[in-house]
Amino acid sequence: MRAARFYDRKDIRVEDIPEPELKPGTVAIDVAWCGICGSDLHEYLEGPLFIPAAGHPHPISGESAPVVMGHEFSGTITALGEGVDDLEVGQSVVVEPYIIGGDVDTGPGQSYQLSKDMNFIGLGGRGGGLSEKIVVERRWVHPVGDIPLDEAALIEPLSVAHHAFVRSGAAAGQTALVGGAGPIGLLTAAILKAEGLTVYVSELSEARKEKARSTGVADEILDPRDGDVAERVRELTGDTGTDVAFECSSVPVVLDTLIAAVRPGGVIVNVSIWGHKPEVDLPSIVLKEIDLRGTIGYSNDHPATIELVRSGKIDLKPFITSRIGLDEVVSGGIEQLINNNEQHVKIIVNPRA
Repeated sequence: MRAARFYDRKDIRVEDIPEPELKPGTVAIDVAWCGICGSDLHEYLEGPLFIPAAGHPHPISGESAPVVMGHEFSGTITALGEGVDDLEVGQSVVVEPYIIGGDVDTGPGQSYQLSKDMNFIGLGGRGGGLSEKIVVERRWVHPVGDIPLDEAALIEPLSVAHHAFVRSGAAAGQTALVGGAGPIGLLTAAILKAEGLTVYVSELSEARKEKARSTGVADEILDPRDGDVAERVRELTGDTGTDVAFECSSVPVVLDTLIAAVRPGGVIVNVSIWGHKPEVDLPSIVLKEIDLRGTIGYSNDHPATIELVRSGKIDLKPFITSRIGLDEVVSGGIEQLINNNEQHVKIIVNPRA
């Protein structure tokens, strides 16, 4: 079968590899679509990061570069391993793409995303969505019902946004400010709107502001060039500030804006992955008793996220900005997202095209 494999920085190759083997307790899936994530861009430009460097195998997967990439994917079940009796061949599914220890409890309420040596399928080994087929452990497979498979490929990043919402402790009727309307910022705003919050988005890019506007994920779109965003937020909230805020840009001035815009006693969730250590306005955090929280991945978020889409509360179709074949994964996918990122939210790849 064909797959896109990471060898080293700026070295991703589409090549033929053996098909994965079905084992007891696993599920075989024909991949339909796979999204390209911001972390994939970081690997291409700066890696290996999450990907284990050649000769340095991951402690759980036992694999190192070259590895198959892709962790945002959907597909159809083609076979069930021995012991798997609660799924059916032909079902549409997505995969929660974790690599964690076999003894880690993934039951309700468990923070398994924080377990030792956690990594992701499509980065740390065990196949990936940028291939025609994959075999994964049953516990990571989630049926999606009648959600179209191209849209279902966005369930994984949407679950990242859902987990950020859960981490915030926010509730319907509250107000939120999202800093940055890139892919994860837009999907975070979509979750917040679906959960009944009033959502303000701060963004400079005209293209991204238009996407926030056309998808209906924001009640107000604020451009820092048009005036002080924090001051405008206070005007919109009766001089109190928002209840929660979400940092989705990795830009220090955006974090400063959120600290200024959130109400005393409010919560800021950092969703973005920073490539450097920013300065943080700790005096303001102390004087306003702000909670600054981190978030990574998801933890039993996929079922709730899938239901938000199935119920019609979130429409994922507008967030797909391009569909390409596997041979275009670098030129038409990764490089587009690096060099023309304002025009794209999600580029999805058909590994069979």
